[in-house]
Amino acid sequence: MDMLYLLVPMSLVLVALIAGALWWAMHAGQYDDLDRPAEAILLDNDSVTPRNTLEKSSSQFPQS
Repeated sequence: MDMLYLLVPMSLVLVALIAGALWWAMHAGQYDDLDRPAEAILLDNDSVTPRNTLEKSSSQFPQS
């Protein structure tokens, strides 16, 4: 029974710390946009032309 006098306040402090961390994370914008970074890799718009395409296009035009 004496152990409850120690464990109950310790657990209340732990719950308060976890609730404070959750409150901070929500108000600091940690959960604002979780999907954008995951989708950003799929939206890569690098236009790299293959080497064969460049060779064909340059051989079509005569050099002067």
